[in-house]
Amino acid sequence: MKMVKEMNEEKITHIAVVAAGIDEEYQNNIISGINRFAEEHNINVSYFAAYGGMLKSRRFDIGEYSIYNLINFSAFDGTILMTNTICDPETKERIIKRVGDSGIPAVVFDCGDYPQLYNISINNSSAMSAVINHVIEEHGAEVINFVSGPLSNPEATDRYHAFLDVMKKHNLPVEEERVFFGEFRSLDGRQAIEDFLESGMSLPDAFICANDAMALTAVSALEKAGYKVPDDVIVTGFDYTYNARNFCPALTSVKRPLFDMGYKSAEIILDIINGKNPPKNISLESSPVFSESCGCKTETSDDYRIYKKRTYKKLENINSGISMLNRFTAGLAETEEVSETIDVLNKFIEELECDKFCLCLTEDWQDSFGLNIPESEGGYAGYITSPLIWENGERRTCGYFPSRNMFPEPVETSGNINYFLPLHFRERCLGYYIITNSDFPVYSLLCHNLTMNLSNSLENVRKLIHLNKTMDELNRLYVVDPLCNIYNRNGFINLADAKFKECADKNQKVMLTFIDMDGLKFINDNYGHNEGDFAIQRLASVIQESCMNGICARFGGDEFVVFSFDVTENDAETFKRRFSAKIENMNAIIKKPYTLSASLGSVVAVAGGETTLYSVIKQADEKMYEVKKQRKNSRTASGK
Repeated sequence: MKMVKEMNEEKITHIAVVAAGIDEEYQNNIISGINRFAEEHNINVSYFAAYGGMLKSRRFDIGEYSIYNLINFSAFDGTILMTNTICDPETKERIIKRVGDSGIPAVVFDCGDYPQLYNISINNSSAMSAVINHVIEEHGAEVINFVSGPLSNPEATDRYHAFLDVMKKHNLPVEEERVFFGEFRSLDGRQAIEDFLESGMSLPDAFICANDAMALTAVSALEKAGYKVPDDVIVTGFDYTYNARNFCPALTSVKRPLFDMGYKSAEIILDIINGKNPPKNISLESSPVFSESCGCKTETSDDYRIYKKRTYKKLENINSGISMLNRFTAGLAETEEVSETIDVLNKFIEELECDKFCLCLTEDWQDSFGLNIPESEGGYAGYITSPLIWENGERRTCGYFPSRNMFPEPVETSGNINYFLPLHFRERCLGYYIITNSDFPVYSLLCHNLTMNLSNSLENVRKLIHLNKTMDELNRLYVVDPLCNIYNRNGFINLADAKFKECADKNQKVMLTFIDMDGLKFINDNYGHNEGDFAIQRLASVIQESCMNGICARFGGDEFVVFSFDVTENDAETFKRRFSAKIENMNAIIKKPYTLSASLGSVVAVAGGETTLYSVIKQADEKMYEVKKQRKNSRTASGK
């Protein structure tokens, strides 16, 4: 089913964007450009975003990347692929293939590996070369460490090759130990410095970093180790982010038109939809910015008043976000059922400042699963359910819908920005949530924490569900006889004792019938123990059918007991007649070469005083053996 409908006789344009780490500034700038174009042209954009590569856990990454398996590309008019933000090459290849199979137009960034796709590139090599040449020629650097992104990323490859070319041009050696390959994440910069410090190598003249995120943490790690930038060592970045140009020292970097790149990508998709033929490859220029971290004094920071205002706003958002997250976490910690988790989530959605929020769970999310799940897991079941849809303060639910629809409800309005974020435990997919028209997923550093907390809460609820099922089964096995499926001795004592005390308080009469199967040894010896078990089961069935108002149990082996309450003196004989009729009927049904029979002993007594449950059981047992003895003597006397 197509998820978009006709509105005002015009088809709603809907673009999918695939990205990772959308809270990073590089992604922010591109997303801002896409969203600006979407706002100006009243189109819908849906971001499918993951945080893969953040925690260096393969199992966690599989769960994060599961969100990409949800995308039904054929339901969109076009897609923008920020695959250069995804660290895993296999994941990128699967996405590219699925887009190709869908036949919709697609735009990629800085990647000429797929000629069938539209590519917007920024010249990485020339600007990186200019930075390294500047460090060597203007500041006399000779020994240089390079902090690279992953070579599976075309941008990282361009920047790394630019480094190699410039070093070769100046006849400077490239030592393998002085090159660190990261994932473009901020934590990689710190790791690169820590690895260098542990190596025992001499301090280089410069650390050239492939992006600002790694450069900033590299500077912090160096200063923590007692080195000053740029007095002791130069550090440079790439991207010219807000944090880089307002850092102290301001970072030498490369300015790239990222906003323009995002805006242009959405424009290309819309042009194709409208029948235009945009160029397959568009190249945008970047330019180096030399600043304090290399020893230059060029003023690169923003206006001081604007910087203070923006910094305060950012700190305010972080503080309020932490407060919200702490309260959210505390609330989730008290939940034991799905409904309770949803109630807690519902209370906090308004603080996310969104128009709509949909919690979507796979149909099998509560199923039991083992610890060893193959890496191929991470997909979505055929159907999804949405136990919570929050829209402008109103709450509702949606039953099961096909996962190919992605949205629990048809999209009937335009101009919306949707963010799809995965919910998972390790590699096991639990579902996802959709947050509509909110900046929280992009600008809040706490969005990933909120998502993980929600995922962990759902997983805890799932475990509690199965723990309770296990406990119920253990309790059942503790009190139920597995062969006869009636109470065992433990179950009987627990229930009958409580009922006996209740009858004692009311001064009621109780009846205890002790039943012993006749001829079980004969059946086992002549027909086998399986046949003996069958006979015991049939006898148990007869006893259960005869027990109109009471508790019946297998007391052990071939012995059974029935406890009846609020009885009269005549009930013992009534029970005996009913039992005899039913066992006779059972024999007629099973038609075995042996006859089912049993000896009964019943005692009726007033509960309470010196009459206890155990004393009544003992009396009934003795009476049953008297009956059994009489029947045996009778058979002996008659020669049977």
